[in-house]
This record gives sequence, structure tokens and C-alpha cells, in this order.
Amino acid sequence: MAPRFTVTYYVRAADADEAKARALDIALEQTVEIPRGAVPKGYVEDEILGKLEDLKPDPAGRPGFLASISYSDDDVGGDFLQLLNVIFGNSSIKPGLKVEDIGLSPGILGLCTGPRHGIAGLRARAGVGEGPLLMSAIKPVGLSTSELASRAHDFALGGMHFVKDDHGLVDQVTSPFAERLKACIEAVGEANAKTGGRTSFVPNVTGPASAVLDRAKEAQAAGAGAVMLAPALTGYDVVRTLAADPDFTLPIVSHPAFSGANVVSADCGFSHRSFFGTLHRLMGADAVIYPNFGGRFGFTREECLSIARACAADMRGPKAIVAAPGGGMTFERVPEMREAYGNDVMYLIGGALLQQPNLVDACRRLVAAVHS
Repeated sequence: MAPRFTVTYYVRAADADEAKARALDIALEQTVEIPRGAVPKGYVEDEILGKLEDLKPDPAGRPGFLASISYSDDDVGGDFLQLLNVIFGNSSIKPGLKVEDIGLSPGILGLCTGPRHGIAGLRARAGVGEGPLLMSAIKPVGLSTSELASRAHDFALGGMHFVKDDHGLVDQVTSPFAERLKACIEAVGEANAKTGGRTSFVPNVTGPASAVLDRAKEAQAAGAGAVMLAPALTGYDVVRTLAADPDFTLPIVSHPAFSGANVVSADCGFSHRSFFGTLHRLMGADAVIYPNFGGRFGFTREECLSIARACAADMRGPKAIVAAPGGGMTFERVPEMREAYGNDVMYLIGGALLQQPNLVDACRRLVAAVHS
């Protein structure tokens, strides 16, 4: 018998009988995808078919149950995308089902080696001990390369540890990727030379399948300190491919663009912790950006803290990664964020800095507020 891993689903149901029927349907749908009476005896029934291990009322009080279903490592076949398919392939199309947690087998942990750097590696790159990290973004789309590079310079001069492209910056005519990459790395380098700092530029390498890996390698050759991409746009295996590539050594920052439908429903998709925490660590992201509570996107405080806990939890292999909450953050929110997240966090603040009359001074005030 091959080892088995588990997925816990929230199942919307009126009673235990309905919940059990829906859970057994998941076990079929995610593996053999045929009626129960047609499942072949022997190996397919005993090994491949998903097995309902536990069913209990939802402790959060939703009208439904939590169903834990185990799957054989043989279902996955050493393929990361097939792992995702088994976790929530066809069943993701059905209403009232949500992935709450994922329990990993040794075989799955061997398949998903996780991030190369994690939070410890990002801190080492920035020259930070055990404190929080700081990141900001050059924007908006439409500015010229020289204007964006000037902002990157000022962010670095002000003490940001990481300066990234806005996720909307790709290869527009106003600032082509290769031109912006070179200019911003040089601008950040000039600021570092003035301050003795170790700010890294993080280009957005999100793009067509034929370009994204090439852009990541180009960024590394040019001297970038990390790369950013949106897995929901590029494909989840792109992150894993980069993280596992022995010739690619930069940290990977994940952006949440296009992923909202995976988490915003109360009873469909994924829990915040399983999607932004567990899955991103399995992919190999070193930092995961997500909307902070109290910002402009509506995530709750508990949802955000569940992500941060999942980023740091012991997974018996994959390194802890850094939670990077952002989205409408302001100076006034810093004490509240410090109380909520502690030191294991990367503050992502962009617009609040860009609207200040003196960007360098605003960054320095932010650094002081975070570390006070």
C-alpha cells in the first residue's frame, strides 16, 4: 500500500446523511470519476479510490460538515499539477465545497521540496536579523522607464528592503521589460552605494508561457534580488519549476492577481490558509502577497492571520515563508499590523508612500515606525 495524504473539505449539507453522500461523491470524483458500482475490485478500489476518513459538524458554525478524505500517493504519479487536480479538480466546479486543510504524506513532501530561501533567506539577503521586512512597488503603469527607475531609487534610498514592479507592469511600450529591468537595478544599486543598504529590485516576470521563465533567468543575470509572478495567471507549476531549477537561485515573490475567486466565497474554493499558505509553500514561493485586513479588499483579520500562521507552520520539510500583507496600507495601520503579525512579516506599502510630498523621507519614517 502506498502512503496516503488527506484533504479536509467543508461540505455544505443539511444533515449528516447528505454530508456523507456528498463526501463520498468527492472521493469518487477526485479519483476514479465513475459510479461507485463500476469501481474495479482490487487495486483501484483498495488504493486509488479516495476514502472518507472522518466526518464531523463544522466547528465554525457554517451549515455543513468537515469531511477528511485520504488519497493514495499513487493517484498523483509524481506530478505536482496532478496533486492539485486530486486535491480539488472536478469537485471545485461543484457548489458548497471548500478545501479547508491539506495533510501531507512523506511522498508528497518529497515531490514538493518547497521554497529555496524562505523567510530566513529573504532576511539574509536584506541584511535583517529577526525583524520585519519592508517592500514597496513602483507604479503606476504608464510612467516612463526613467520615472519608474527614479521611484525605485527613492524607495531604496529611504530604506525599503525590496522594491518591486507593480503587478501591472509587464512589457508595455512606455516601459519595456528589459529596459525597465536594467534601469531599476542600476537605480537601486546607486541608492545602495549611497546608503550602504542592501535593497533588492524585484521585477514582475509574469507573462506568456513562452516568456516567463526567460524573463526570470534574464532578471537573475541582470542582478535582480528576486522575481515576482502571479501563479494564478502564469500557472501554478511555473513557481515550482523555478524553485526547483538548480540554475535559478533567486527568491520568488507570489502576487495574488486573478486568484480571488479561489478564496472569497464562504463555502466554495479554498480556505485562505490552505491557498495562500500551504499551496504557495508547496509551489516554492518564498513570499506570498495577499490583501491585508482593513484594506480595500475585504479579508478579515482572522483570515489574514490564518495565512501568516500557515506560512510559518512546521510542514516537516518546506521552509517557512514570509507573509506579505498589502493593499491600501497606511502609516496609521503600522501599530495595528505590528500587534497582529509580530516580526515574521513583510510590510507591503506603496500608494501611501507615493502620495507623500517627499518619498525618501516618507520611507524613512515608515522604517522608523516599523522598527520602533
